Amino acid sequence: MSTTQRRSATPRRPPPGAPLGVFRYRLMLGLILLALCLLGARIVYLHVIDRSFLQGQGDARTLRVEPISAHRGMITDRNGEPLAISTPVVSLWANPEELPPDDIQRLVLARALDMDLDDLNARIARYSEREFMYLRRQMTPADAQEILDLNLPGIYRQLEYRRYYPSGEASAQLIGVTNVDDRGQEGLELAYNNYLSGTPGKRRVLKDRRGRLVRDLHLLKEADPGGDLALAIDQRLQYMAYRELKATVQERNADGGTLVMMDARSGEVLAMANQPSYNPNNRAGLEPGSLRNQAIVDVFEPGSVIKPLAMSALLETGKFPPDTVVDTSPGWMVIDGYTIKDIANYGKLTLSGILEHSSNIGMSKLTMQLDKPLVAERYRALGFAQSPGTGFPGEATGSVPSPQVWSSSAWAALSYGYGLSVSALQLASAYTAIANHGERLPPSLLRLDNPPPGEPVIPSGIADRVLDMMDQVVAPGTGARRGLVPGYRVAGKTGTVRKTGGSGYQENAYRSLFVGIAPVSDPRIVTVVMIDHPRGEDYYGGLVAAPVFSTVVGNALRLLDVPPDQNTLSSADAP
Repeated sequence: MSTTQRRSATPRRPPPGAPLGVFRYRLMLGLILLALCLLGARIVYLHVIDRSFLQGQGDARTLRVEPISAHRGMITDRNGEPLAISTPVVSLWANPEELPPDDIQRLVLARALDMDLDDLNARIARYSEREFMYLRRQMTPADAQEILDLNLPGIYRQLEYRRYYPSGEASAQLIGVTNVDDRGQEGLELAYNNYLSGTPGKRRVLKDRRGRLVRDLHLLKEADPGGDLALAIDQRLQYMAYRELKATVQERNADGGTLVMMDARSGEVLAMANQPSYNPNNRAGLEPGSLRNQAIVDVFEPGSVIKPLAMSALLETGKFPPDTVVDTSPGWMVIDGYTIKDIANYGKLTLSGILEHSSNIGMSKLTMQLDKPLVAERYRALGFAQSPGTGFPGEATGSVPSPQVWSSSAWAALSYGYGLSVSALQLASAYTAIANHGERLPPSLLRLDNPPPGEPVIPSGIADRVLDMMDQVVAPGTGARRGLVPGYRVAGKTGTVRKTGGSGYQENAYRSLFVGIAPVSDPRIVTVVMIDHPRGEDYYGGLVAAPVFSTVVGNALRLLDVPPDQNTLSSADAP
């Protein structure tokens, strides 16, 4: 036997360590088979036994619950004409992590958004750790779709509403505005925000991995729209009042002005205009002072327009019969070291003459004969130093001084309109007592289907008598003749008040006022006009504010189909 044969016949021995290698091989093979069995078992379990898990995970990535924007309620005038409406808009938002990183695509997006590329990149960096950021709010659907059509990743849309105000600046301070989230910020939008705001709804939708809507599955909760608000103002009268007020303020180079027109039968505010104003649909460059509804939130000393109200308290005492005559010579008097003056020496005046000539001396001498603060009590009964109760944000209460701090001069000053403060709305409400046989009507900014009864504050006979005295004030040849309305009898009173500054009353700064009731035979309208600091030689209420009253009230009476009660001279024809 050869050596080769002997070697092949000899049995081979496994190399050292071979049993350990086989064990490892078999162990790994067993672990792999076990893992495959466990994986298969898990797949069977998830697909057959516990299918809800995978379904839930899939839904979490594709199903979304989206809010449904609620439509904010509409604000209308008393005739249903829209004053504030909500229009559908689109807001674009993005997930910063999903936006394209390269500058070319971002440049396309920046140009579509009308932004600078650096500004867009800085904004994305600022929100880099968040999943949400707005690209642009409240776009028109067409403009938003142009950006969405770029098919850039990470951009989504959100349906919203934007407030639009058809009446523009004419009623801006009364209605107010909403912010970008459609929440009331000023005026009645703020006062009635909870009522106007709706409750958002919910819907379940199916979206793809890029967030695009695939299918609207079902509604979870319907959106509950906000309630509509019907105001007392008549849009026709509002436009007219605002136009005339603005024209006068510009013509007189005045600081501003306000006009309040109330229904003498219901207390509803038919018009409320302010100057300066602003455009609520474009608030770029808005001056904060323009937001103020001066007619409600600002107060001033009323001056001589208060005299008929004080006269009603004097007459009620019974101390002053109709034939009472007061000697106002020499046109001035001194009380407590203060000099009270009339414009001229009017001599002896009847009670009607005191109102016609607006005599501070006559009112002071009558008031000084009283032993009780009846004038102040009458002012409070008429609503001064109290909230008007309209619910308007920031409405002023004004002030009437306490009797404990009165001096004789302060007591006298109250009778001719100094030493107290009122708003234009309070003044108009107070005069409804004269127009309504002694019953004061609280002002209402909302339309009243069933007006509440008035509050008796002046005896009916006294109120009617004061109305007749005011009728004689607005007559041809008087200082208030420019308040005449052709075809109608007008009862009114002028006022010219010195403004106060940091160091007291200013020398050449005035407020010009006119308060009027028309027609006298059957009062329908009470109107207050105030022009703040008219510049020039003409600053008296009869020259500045009365013509505004004449124009506005004359047109208003015709629009309201109030029949004429008398053939009268126009202000242009009056001597």
